[in-house]
Amino acid sequence: MAGPAPGRRLPWLAALALGLALAAGLPAAGAGQAPRPAEHGPPVRLFTEEELARYGGEEEDQPIYMAVKGVVFDVTSGKEFYGRGAPYNALTGKDSTRGVARMSLDPADLTHDTTGLTAEELESLDDVFTKVYKAKYPIVGYTARRILNEDGSPNLNFKPEDQPHFDIKDEF
Repeated sequence: MAGPAPGRRLPWLAALALGLALAAGLPAAGAGQAPRPAEHGPPVRLFTEEELARYGGEEEDQPIYMAVKGVVFDVTSGKEFYGRGAPYNALTGKDSTRGVARMSLDPADLTHDTTGLTAEELESLDDVFTKVYKAKYPIVGYTARRILNEDGSPNLNFKPEDQPHFDIKDEF
């Protein structure tokens, strides 16, 4: 099954199918049930754009990583969606926050930049971030852009708990 042609937005039906496909295998959570306990995996690390690009699913023996909202997830278990030649491989090896928010595989949307997103797109982003990525895939790190200034110096004003769309207690 091929993804949409580059430069095209996914129609709403395809977006719904993407959400359902990504959510496949998630345990059903009923009212009052606790969320999935955190798994202890490899240590969390900081990724530069160049480092993250190494995990784009092109090599069989490498894990597949993608970032959403500056959080790097190991999506290797979803290889049929994210691996080489898979429909959503374009999202891997980078921070694809805008693409996830817009349900888009347009190369211009495969970026961390959320400037100009609508309230509906930001709500969709939060929903997919929480109910798909955080619920299903292990967090292996964060993008350097999330914590560092453009010149590489530490962002002294960065406080994870103050960042929009970020709940630190759920991420560790």
